[in-house]
Amino acid sequence: MIYDFILFSVFASLSVISATMVISLSNAVHSVLFLIFLFCNMSSLLLLLGAEFLSLLFLIVYVGAIAVLFLFVVMMLNINIELSSSKNYLKVLPIGFLLSIILALQILISIDVNFIGSKNIINSPEWILWLIESFSSSNVEALGFVLYTKYSLLFLLCGLVLLVSMLGVIVLTIHQKTKLKKQNITIQVYRVPRKTIKFSSLN
Repeated sequence: MIYDFILFSVFASLSVISATMVISLSNAVHSVLFLIFLFCNMSSLLLLLGAEFLSLLFLIVYVGAIAVLFLFVVMMLNINIELSSSKNYLKVLPIGFLLSIILALQILISIDVNFIGSKNIINSPEWILWLIESFSSSNVEALGFVLYTKYSLLFLLCGLVLLVSMLGVIVLTIHQKTKLKKQNITIQVYRVPRKTIKFSSLN
């Protein structure tokens, strides 16, 4: 119990620090790297709370796809990484404060309606003992069984779509160099020896 609480406190603290660094750094690449670190910490928190499917979904979708895509886009566009230091950030501070208040109110309203006033919750949330849960079937096993049996064709089609999109991105982003000297085998085979050999007198 004490180890779970310590791990939860560590991952929660790292999540807050990472989220602060994402919005405070002026380097876009560093912000994306801290965003990936934030997603990893959130995945660890979900794993401690027993939502193993959502934890793996965070790693696969957000870290493996979206965050890496952001990193590739930032590095591929070759934008000015360092923002101008003379920019006045006080102009956008009221908008950020207003959005923060709206987000906090939405969170408080959703907690009040769905959790505090709900009568379906009998017991308080408890920590998951993973040594005990490892001997029983988990949500990932149940979803994997359904995914690879009933929806296997759709799963293969999604993989095919992702493969085509990956190849399309590679073709669009590759830089073709036109000034390279290339070897043309056809011209070499059909050449005329009389035109290619030239005799010159050294006298």
